[in-house]
Amino acid sequence: MQNSQIDRTSSSIRDILKNKILVLDGAMGTMLQRHNFSEEDFRGQKFKNFPHPLKGNNDLLSITQPEAIKEVHKLYLEAGADIIETNTFSGTTIGMADYHLEEFVYELNFESAKIARQIADEFTAINPKKPRFVAGSVGPTNRTASMSPDVNDPGFRAVNFDDLRIAYKQQVEALIDGGVDIILVETIFDTLNAKAALFAIEEVKEERDIDIPIMVSGTITDASGRTLSGQTVEAFLISISHIPLLSIGFNCALGADQLKPYLKTLSQNTSLNISAHPNAGLPNAFGQYDQTPKEMQELIQEYLNDNLVNIIGGCCGTTPEHIKLIAEIASQFKPRKSIEI
Repeated sequence: MQNSQIDRTSSSIRDILKNKILVLDGAMGTMLQRHNFSEEDFRGQKFKNFPHPLKGNNDLLSITQPEAIKEVHKLYLEAGADIIETNTFSGTTIGMADYHLEEFVYELNFESAKIARQIADEFTAINPKKPRFVAGSVGPTNRTASMSPDVNDPGFRAVNFDDLRIAYKQQVEALIDGGVDIILVETIFDTLNAKAALFAIEEVKEERDIDIPIMVSGTITDASGRTLSGQTVEAFLISISHIPLLSIGFNCALGADQLKPYLKTLSQNTSLNISAHPNAGLPNAFGQYDQTPKEMQELIQEYLNDNLVNIIGGCCGTTPEHIKLIAEIASQFKPRKSIEI
């Protein structure tokens, strides 16, 4: 994407958010599970003879099963989503190391972004009054920079800040090259990981002289009201307040009702736009999500009644049916008005 186009898009999103609640899409993984893809499906022709198992690597499907990814994006846009996320949640060399696919990280992110860009542009062309945006999904990786994975060695770290920064920078460059409008650093359980991602994004912005909007979304892991690395809502906010952000919010781990008090705390402490994409309730004993679209819509309406959000969507267990009802109710409300801090 050309620099001027990124700057125009940034301005457009910020203007729209002044008057409208934007709707983010729902879960990618939940939708892909419906296909019951086999090992051969994950491999496709490109990785037919790859020496390591690849089943379960959903990010890889952007290369090996692109039509399935397009279909998911299309269903969420048809449901009313304004923003779709790229299929790149684990798309770093750190995340792909489990599958021995580090050398394909650029291609994976670029292709994922290109697919989402194509589908979003098709929907924008049909209705230019409702522009659709692409958020480059940047996940937390499967390693933490703040804590030791070895209880017998508290000082040990499986990854350091520079490892993360380098990995995130490669991902962000590919996502921007593929055409994303926004970078979404999401499901943050360790703010040090997120700070590495934000540092990498700022490096890319400076090197390319662009102002791409950044969304940040943390994860409150349980009823303690803290992230996995131990931060409260207020501490999380302060830790990343040095970066100019489009929005800050929370996603994953909790359902909409459990997440609400933490969004309230966030709302009382920031003038930034606030985002939320909670799970469809909490998982049952089989790890499945039972909350119906109607039940979730009613809970999201409480957010809207209390003037808590500017961007709303769904995480684990959510489907186009969930997003459709969320979009319907969100259209009836004005976005949260920023407070002066």
